[in-house]
Amino acid sequence: MAGTARKLDVIDARPAFTQADADALNARFEGVDTQTMLRTLFAERILGNVAVVSSFGTESAVLLHLVAQADPSVPVIFVDTLKMFPETLEYRETLVTSFGFTDSRVVTPDPDALAAKDDKGLRWSYDPDGCCDIRKVEPMARAKNGLDAWISGRKAFQSVTRQNLPRFEIEEGRIKLNPLGDWAKDDLEAYFAEHDLPRHPLEAQGYLSIGCEPCTSKVMPGEDPRAGRWRGWDKVECGIHTPSTPVADPDDPANQPVF
Repeated sequence: MAGTARKLDVIDARPAFTQADADALNARFEGVDTQTMLRTLFAERILGNVAVVSSFGTESAVLLHLVAQADPSVPVIFVDTLKMFPETLEYRETLVTSFGFTDSRVVTPDPDALAAKDDKGLRWSYDPDGCCDIRKVEPMARAKNGLDAWISGRKAFQSVTRQNLPRFEIEEGRIKLNPLGDWAKDDLEAYFAEHDLPRHPLEAQGYLSIGCEPCTSKVMPGEDPRAGRWRGWDKVECGIHTPSTPVADPDDPANQPVF
């Protein structure tokens, strides 16, 4: 009986998705336009219980519009760190309403964690990693409970840490989808213009990548688009994104589509 129980525990703990699944999806949707891919994924329920996570930053409208056009019932998750620009909160309301999303979710930091680890609200000034852990990483982990997959707005061109970004990757047994991974800045600008999408109010002031207010600054001409994040610190990510697994070799028989 004990042996049976142990076997069941192993089965129950097995991740819903594996790297082989991600490789197969990358192969199946290679060369397929983003909108068609999203419509197919949602219609066939390939991703299971899925949500799109958005920072409602300067480029967020493109991904959100694509998702809404494919299926506006897909949940939209926003992590409000309680350090956001007021303009970002207003922009969120604008996009959710304009695009017709029917399931908009907001997750905030745990009050007990804030009281114990950031009672003055100044941890960002001396420990930005710790601040992100409390205000973004942990809330994001809670928000992903029950999800089989989640959709990210990352693009390869944004920084050197995001190069060779695959469309599909695995993160803690979930599919992580990067629909805009291979989009260039010009592609985003063209989509904004074609669909007359609302712009983040701070973009015109030089804020090209917008996170929490204390740790976001304007980007100077010629700088990396994310240079305005955590300026002066050896930090380039908040912590909710793990290193990407490169796209598998499509000629490897082990990576042929199975869907």
